[in-house]
Amino acid sequence: MTMRQWKVGSLKNELVHHRSYKTRVEAQEEITEYIEIFYNRIRRHSRLNDEEPAVFAKQFELANQE
Repeated sequence: MTMRQWKVGSLKNELVHHRSYKTRVEAQEEITEYIEIFYNRIRRHSRLNDEEPAVFAKQFELANQE
């Protein structure tokens, strides 16, 4: 299984399978919001020591200010 397949599977499990959409546009808007807001900014990532991306970025910035 590739990383892309895993991410699509995760998206389906966490969002799409729990919802029905009236239009394709409604689905696209909600999926885009999920990816941009939740997945990219809030969801904890194991590659970032299980931190939220925003928290990890802030810690990185503070550690590398000098």
